[in-house]
Amino acid sequence: MPGPYVVPVHGDAELPKEVDVVVIGGGIIGASTALELAERGLRVALCEKGGIAQEQSSRNWGWVRIACRDPREVPLMAEALRIWDTLDQRTGRDTGFKRAGIIFASSTDQEFADHSNWIKNLEGYPIEARMLSGQEFRSMYPGTTMTLKGALFTPTDARAEPQKAAPAIAEAARANGAAILTECAVRGIETQAGAVSGVVTERGPIACRAVVLAGGAWSSLFAGTLGIHLPQLKVLNSVLRTRSLEGGPEQTMWASNFAFRKRQDGGYTIASGNENIVDIVPDSFRFALDFVPALRKEWRALKFRAGWRFWDEMRIPSRWTLDEPSPFEYCRVLDPRPSTRMSDNALASLRRAFPVFEKAQIAQRWGGYMDVTPDALPVISAVDRIPGFHIATGFSGHGFGIGPGAGRLMADIVTGQTPVVDPADFRLSRFTDGSKIELISGY
Repeated sequence: MPGPYVVPVHGDAELPKEVDVVVIGGGIIGASTALELAERGLRVALCEKGGIAQEQSSRNWGWVRIACRDPREVPLMAEALRIWDTLDQRTGRDTGFKRAGIIFASSTDQEFADHSNWIKNLEGYPIEARMLSGQEFRSMYPGTTMTLKGALFTPTDARAEPQKAAPAIAEAARANGAAILTECAVRGIETQAGAVSGVVTERGPIACRAVVLAGGAWSSLFAGTLGIHLPQLKVLNSVLRTRSLEGGPEQTMWASNFAFRKRQDGGYTIASGNENIVDIVPDSFRFALDFVPALRKEWRALKFRAGWRFWDEMRIPSRWTLDEPSPFEYCRVLDPRPSTRMSDNALASLRRAFPVFEKAQIAQRWGGYMDVTPDALPVISAVDRIPGFHIATGFSGHGFGIGPGAGRLMADIVTGQTPVVDPADFRLSRFTDGSKIELISGY
């Protein structure tokens, strides 16, 4: 099933022989990292096995939010919002960014209390957040049939267009000297004296002194070839988009049984607010102990499925030589089949809550694999035992909005500059150093 149309980015024909940094993965995290490094004067090659933003970076909901973030992500998300404000000007391209506000509906007393308490995480930040009463919510949306205890409203939260943003950032990286290499899978890294000395791509080698792995759902497979324990699983989210709809809400909104965002074309992106599919695959058993805390907290929202995906992933090799094709060359784009049931249920719930959506016409559906970690926090980290190797992955469905901030932090780590925020919570070693792994925000 074809995914959403993404603004095309044509890859460079020439493979550079040597750069300072190779970034693996052409999603919003990899593109943002490449732009930050290139603007600092480093020679950068951004290598993507398929096309720029063809996987989750173009398939997500398009939310740019600080609302209901894990408290450990709030400082980085505040930085990301500052970056988004000038990203169109900086890239010279349209990303669809607009501060239109986000609402998290509180249907129970407990949700209202949780949302009220979450606001404390914004103390010290110039970001507005407030609780709406049920009456205030109904005044904002006089046509709604929703009966709520209230809602969390962050007026300065925003939205952007996933099919435009990462391509715009990648093109800006190229304008600053980066090589953009599409259909150019990295098969592995090369080392000298234990440190990174280059990569081997399907088109040939590139010498470098640093590598950033930003491979999204593929990162754990790549890291495993290097003996790195990176507990990460794929979670399927299903989305539909509508054609242009007059009179619909301007703000982005989450409720327990639906979530929506107004699109730049006047339509809406719609998904379930609390349902995702987890296919049982070999990695489910490999990382089972890592994910026990997440399972305890999120079991209601995760729908486990046994089927063909297990056997597909069973056939993927975990090791290969650098002179033979890698699994990345056999699957250029992860394009999973969406759950029609989940997206149809979300649309039906939305139509009951906002009758204006009775007129909504479905234009397209797609699925996307979120790269999730046991604590739903990303890994943005150097890998201590391989000097020069870095990882930026595991954004757990929260990566689009925070992407520009993550790219800045990753560039700080690579270049040895003072990090824009404390990266301790994002270190890879938290999964192996005995730290308590705690899921706070959920997937």
